[in-house]
Amino acid sequence: MTDRAAQAHPDLVATAREAGVRVSRITDRAAAGLSETVTPQGIVAVCTVLDRPLEGLLGPSARLVAVLDGVADPGNAGTVIRVADAAGADAVLLTGDSVDPHNGKCVRASAGSLFHLPLARVRDTAAALGACRAAGLRLLAAHGYADTELGALDAAVPTAWVFGNEAHGLAPEVLSAVDLPVRIPLYGAAESLNLATAAAVCLYTSAMAARRPAG
Repeated sequence: MTDRAAQAHPDLVATAREAGVRVSRITDRAAAGLSETVTPQGIVAVCTVLDRPLEGLLGPSARLVAVLDGVADPGNAGTVIRVADAAGADAVLLTGDSVDPHNGKCVRASAGSLFHLPLARVRDTAAALGACRAAGLRLLAAHGYADTELGALDAAVPTAWVFGNEAHGLAPEVLSAVDLPVRIPLYGAAESLNLATAAAVCLYTSAMAARRPAG
């Protein structure tokens, strides 16, 4: 970190040193070279990767999981991770050709949520869906052309929501593997919702239904 950053965040410096983290001072020029942002904050950290193996990630108590299949944009992926965290999800699975959750833009878009809930990167989408089903989760796919509307669901059932690529959506084999494709109704003139917004609507629909008092 730069001298300016150290003066602005003395508590962070103290916490790092108490945890045994080596803290090195660098110049503003070095901070700019190490950072991906236009106006770096002057703090750079080297961390271990955060994703975990799929095996054992989902237990029988899981009630809400987000699956991102082939999601390419790191900003979208990070925002969905943030939404999943806010909605109380048990995990986020990034499957197929999805972006690396450790991508700098993805980390920033998650606003810290990357560190709050379990993440797994799974190349084999079918294996990820199978793990969700084995954990007792219903598989729902967000799909703009589905026959079933979101409002028609029993949203309190433990669910894994599957979201697809920004441009191409979900592959036919993924849609055929889920229990039900679901669409969010559009009441205005907009043609569609972007991925992060659609994920927020779906995940929060499930989260609020699960927490609604009985009766």
